[in-house]
Amino acid sequence: MFIMETMERKQPRRRRSFTPEFKAEIVERCRGGDRTIGQVARDFDLTETAVRAWVTQAETDAGERPGLTSGEREAPATCISSESPPIQMAPGLPSRSATS
Repeated sequence: MFIMETMERKQPRRRRSFTPEFKAEIVERCRGGDRTIGQVARDFDLTETAVRAWVTQAETDAGERPGLTSGEREAPATCISSESPPIQMAPGLPSRSATS
């Protein structure tokens, strides 16, 4: 009998959401220095990848690391002002309606 036949298939974990306060508490525990990110993740039944991302984002928000802050990430993607000139195709380029 194959091992795969006897192993039970694990169901994927339902995606969870966490409050900003909870994330901040986890980040503070990681920054405390007495426990690693992996240990904190295991203590709270979280993935190490998620906790590491929260710590990285907190460092970015604090200005300790380059990147987009949480506020910048939440900003709408339509940051082009209405005062900006419209984008035009360079002359001589074929239009999308042209067929090859």
